Amino acid sequence: MRIHPAAGFLAPALAALLCFFLLPVVAGFALSLTDFDLYALADLRNLRFVGLENYAQLLRDPGFWSAFRNTLGFVAVGGPLSVGASLAAALLLCAKSARAQAFFRTVYFLPVVTTLVAVAVVWRFLYHPRLGLLNHALGTLGVAPIDWLGDPALAMPALIALAVWKNFGFNMVIFVAGLQGIPERLYEAARLDGATRWQQLRFVTLPMLLPTTGFVALMTLIGHFQLFAEPYVMTQGGPGDSTRSLVLLLYEQGFRWWSLGQAAAIAVVLFAIVLGATLLSRVRPARREAHA
Repeated sequence: MRIHPAAGFLAPALAALLCFFLLPVVAGFALSLTDFDLYALADLRNLRFVGLENYAQLLRDPGFWSAFRNTLGFVAVGGPLSVGASLAAALLLCAKSARAQAFFRTVYFLPVVTTLVAVAVVWRFLYHPRLGLLNHALGTLGVAPIDWLGDPALAMPALIALAVWKNFGFNMVIFVAGLQGIPERLYEAARLDGATRWQQLRFVTLPMLLPTTGFVALMTLIGHFQLFAEPYVMTQGGPGDSTRSLVLLLYEQGFRWWSLGQAAAIAVVLFAIVLGATLLSRVRPARREAHA
């Protein structure tokens, strides 16, 4: 039997994909069908197959639905804000009148390479109701101190602001690359036709950036669905359940209460949600290309 030469090049990558992705996914799904807990961890004879009972418990659990709503709200608000902020920063950096572009690209990208836990700790002090810099600045304007992380109505917006600041630099770099790939002749033709700067942005820049925008939006969506470090460090899911995310709930079920079967079920549900959102985001461009 003759082996194709390409198989030798593909084998290491496929082996790594099998060991570190496919097998863990299958193992996680199998674990979600059991009542694996601390007792089963001590003795596998205590492990029982429960079928879809873990998923049924999730559907009956108000805490799961609260975490699902919090995660969905974080994605729905934080995602567009992050993409919009990164696109605005990229447009400003690529403007012909912009100066010190390399310096500002570095400055805007610094939050991306900073450890998220360290950033969350710093922002927690910035939000401090009595000693925080944000409330101190508001106090100079005569505004009373605000408990940013202690108010259920403000805790999630505070986390969204942190996430937007932390992540927009990475997306900005991608948008800058996309903007630099737009041919200059398109803008020259638009100017010859009398297009204003706003019209050039609307009819040239944004349509040409659609593939880049789709990629950035998809990566942002996947990352935001994995919200964990911000609420874990800053609010521990509180006040109440206002900032508890699906991943934080998964962590609590698996490593605080040692209900690993329930945690695996949450992981499978989150995987299905992200996979569905990813496939949905790819269907629309394919339909658009088919009609074109």
